[in-house]
Amino acid sequence: MARQYWLMKSEPYVYSIDDLERDGTTHWDGVRNYAARNLMRDRMRIGDRVLYYHSNARPPGVAGIAEVCRESYPDFTQFDESNKYFDPKATEETPRWFMVDIRFIEKFAAEVSLPRIRATPELAKMVLVNRSRLSVQPVTEAEYEHIVAMAKEGVGG
Repeated sequence: MARQYWLMKSEPYVYSIDDLERDGTTHWDGVRNYAARNLMRDRMRIGDRVLYYHSNARPPGVAGIAEVCRESYPDFTQFDESNKYFDPKATEETPRWFMVDIRFIEKFAAEVSLPRIRATPELAKMVLVNRSRLSVQPVTEAEYEHIVAMAKEGVGG
């Protein structure tokens, strides 16, 4: 199966690209949107590339690259009553929520900002530009390569 490409959003004050660089890998827990869950559960594969996006930043933007390093498995936070992501309808026999693990690949010298992405005609069809609320979203190979090239050229903000 060919490599796929994704964009995953995290608030930088919750878990930033710097945190991922420090930790090396992390699990992507707490996704409570069925469309995002289905993408992680059904389509993400080891080796898929991820644009790591800082949301709720000024401005928001792509901060670097990660890679899926473990395919989907039940999100353990759904079973923990003390966790903010606890789901009383989920059981270990029938989990409702899934997560993947990602590993750090690269931090961009300058983030590729959302305003810059919106202003780039080649990126006009990105899910990010058209339905930006989804925290895990597919990206085409061409979109991925274009954003990486923008980062390498220092065309961030």
